[in-house]
Amino acid sequence: MSPAPANAEVTAVDTTGRWPLLLLLVSAIKWLVLSGVLALIASIQLIQPSFLADCVVFTHGRTVALTETAFIYGWGANAGLAIALWVLGRLGGAPLRALNWAVVGTIFWNLSVLLGLVGIATGDATGVGLLQMPRYVQPVMLVAYGAIGVAGVLAWLGRRHECTFAAQWYAVAALFLFPWIFSAAQVTLFWLPVRGVLQAVAGGWFAQGAWTLWLAPLGLAGAYFVVPKVTGRTLPSYDFAPHAFWCLLVLGAVTGGRHLIGGPVPAWIASLAIVACSLLLFHYFVVFINLRGAFGAGGTALKLVAFGLGAYVLGGLVDAITAFRGVALVTQFTHVDTAQEQLALYGGFSMMIFGAIYYAVPRLTGQSWASAALVRGHAMLAMLGVTALVVSLTVAGWIQGHELLDAKVTFADIASHTRFWLLLAVAAQAVLLLGNLLLLVNFCWSACRACCPAEPADSVAFRQPAAMEAPAS
Repeated sequence: MSPAPANAEVTAVDTTGRWPLLLLLVSAIKWLVLSGVLALIASIQLIQPSFLADCVVFTHGRTVALTETAFIYGWGANAGLAIALWVLGRLGGAPLRALNWAVVGTIFWNLSVLLGLVGIATGDATGVGLLQMPRYVQPVMLVAYGAIGVAGVLAWLGRRHECTFAAQWYAVAALFLFPWIFSAAQVTLFWLPVRGVLQAVAGGWFAQGAWTLWLAPLGLAGAYFVVPKVTGRTLPSYDFAPHAFWCLLVLGAVTGGRHLIGGPVPAWIASLAIVACSLLLFHYFVVFINLRGAFGAGGTALKLVAFGLGAYVLGGLVDAITAFRGVALVTQFTHVDTAQEQLALYGGFSMMIFGAIYYAVPRLTGQSWASAALVRGHAMLAMLGVTALVVSLTVAGWIQGHELLDAKVTFADIASHTRFWLLLAVAAQAVLLLGNLLLLVNFCWSACRACCPAEPADSVAFRQPAAMEAPAS
């Protein structure tokens, strides 16, 4: 099939939203690289505690908090919002509006993240998971997020098509739900803090909600858009998609109690979370059935989405298994927890977003990616790095969990027995960092080519099956 003309793919949404969306994406990729550097330092410190021990900024606790913050609020927020706005504009059928608000919001969001990282580095962290930034930074972030989200809300309200699609549902849900859980967590943990064990409950609720009600929907919005567009086929079992959507929204944050198993909280909280994790498997099953067309299809974007989909579904299954008290007795408070987190955030969310970026950027710039070799290199290194990281941390955590239950095994013995797997985790972090550097170089190169008006739009960059523009997502 001969490629379709580029102007059949570059729409008014792409031309009007080009620079605001590219600003979000370049900010995201820079934070991704920085978080990779910090993650590599934290991994080295697990096997070599003296590494940077004399530098107070890079003590292990602070390094982990810096890594988490840069990844979630730097990479995840910027990239997820860029894809959500682009998807809402594309499926809404009208150019994005209020983009000046989005630019201002992007600037202030990233300045807030930078200030938050400085606060963590200087010892002003809150100590709450996924909310490590000083509390004086977080209200500014909430306002900046609202400014960015205005464009998405207007795209949703001003859409020209009466029918809506799963990609839009997940994107809009993420836009609206994050301010709610973020502000509720700030009030209950910092400004009008609840007392006693309720703080742990509120912290667990936010940490789980940030994944199930914000990041996961952003990744799924990209996946639900890219898969039918690239394959040119409508989604099977699409009638079940609304049920899976509401299943995630209703049950997602309830599963946060699985982190509190065995803690000083009412037993029903953990029991409710165990049941919710099991019921949530329906959501993962429907998502897999609907998007299974990504498996076996060609193209880097679809391969990354397929990898992310597999990791997302596997992560849901692992969450359900490890929520049971007998399993949690071994896995809780070990490297297995970190492996689950990496499987969800890097394997699930990030891979789906990578796939959406590789699909969206040529349409935003009107040019193919500057280097196909860098695209393939990044995809290969990302998939290899995530696989090695999750496997190594899982094995290390399983060994650690069993030996912690044996009073005869010393901590020195545990460190010795897990050292090889932690070394493998260090190597995996280095591979991921190298891959992300390739993405940064390729993205900046491609964006610079878009600034050159002398170059015509590259029609070879696009493959447009007959049904690609059908409302299949």
